[in-house]
Amino acid sequence: MGLGFLGSIFVGGMAGWIASMIMKADTGILANIILGIVGAIVANFLLGLVGISASPQWISQLVVGLLGACLLIGAGRAIRN
Repeated sequence: MGLGFLGSIFVGGMAGWIASMIMKADTGILANIILGIVGAIVANFLLGLVGISASPQWISQLVVGLLGACLLIGAGRAIRN
């Protein structure tokens, strides 16, 4: 059982917002939601490659989304520079 549509948006928004604060990125609410959701997908995929599986609970997905969003922000900065 996953988070569901609204849960994914909420957790993605929180993860993206926290990541933008940590990485000092100036992003809006929509970008935060997208960063968090896509970041969670990317991080879950990367963790799966090394044999780690995050539980479908809110807190664990928030942490995974946060890590993924930070990775995406860092990758975006690296590509731009």
